[in-house]
Amino acid sequence: MPGLVLEGGACRGLFTDGVLDALLKHEVYFPYCIGVSAGISSGYSYVSRQFGRNWEIIRRYRNDKRYLSWRNMLKCRSVFGLDFVFKEIPETLIPFDYETFAAFDGKVLAGVTNVHTGQAEYYGKDMGDLMTLLIASCAMPGFFPLTRYNGGSYYDGGIADPIPIQKSLSDGNYKNLIVLTQPAGYRKEREKNQEYYSRLLKRKYPNLVNTIQRRHEVYNAQLDLCAALERKGDAVLLRPTWETNVDRFEGDMDNLYTLYRYGYDLTCTHIEEIKALLNG
Repeated sequence: MPGLVLEGGACRGLFTDGVLDALLKHEVYFPYCIGVSAGISSGYSYVSRQFGRNWEIIRRYRNDKRYLSWRNMLKCRSVFGLDFVFKEIPETLIPFDYETFAAFDGKVLAGVTNVHTGQAEYYGKDMGDLMTLLIASCAMPGFFPLTRYNGGSYYDGGIADPIPIQKSLSDGNYKNLIVLTQPAGYRKEREKNQEYYSRLLKRKYPNLVNTIQRRHEVYNAQLDLCAALERKGDAVLLRPTWETNVDRFEGDMDNLYTLYRYGYDLTCTHIEEIKALLNG
């Protein structure tokens, strides 16, 4: 079974949105989708077959203070307006198609990081409230509150498993489309805010702090694995260029659209290769 693997990256996820919309446009449907943080948020709209939905959310609400602003910290301890982003938008403003999502007969997994063990865990679409799961997968320490889900306590899935390719492989997916949100040649450096995270989390969650401290090593090893799979012909890697890449909290709509469109166009140029991967 071929897998679709989605890295996170906050607003850099506009590249992923473009990739997934191109797949929908060409009716390319992967039976297995796994992602973390913004990656799986994009993946949910792909699984629900809602072309353009994520771009429309950004187009209409990225610079709406209810969506993203520091004043939201006073209301919900998150820079993102949690009720607005994960309740009002999917339920009312730009509805999420829960029915089509539930009817998906493949596997879709959202990765989260257990704050007590510091390890990654993965939850499917039938294991609790979907939007709370998305909050947990996106919950960057310092920018989101700790999220409780299905009896556990979690932060951003990208902390423990930033590119969940190994999980896809272990689930039997030996061919994968891997969508990265950093350009070729990027290598992650040691976390700049180590002291901040230690002060914030060390006393209650020492295993989580240890995971954060090793994150750059894990990420770079995952990049190496992705490259090795690509060389073997077992993976197609799609990623932005240095010119199109944006900041995590990018607010310039022209830059965001350029990134989205680049992801869309790049995928279209590789669509036959992707179809071969899916059918191989």
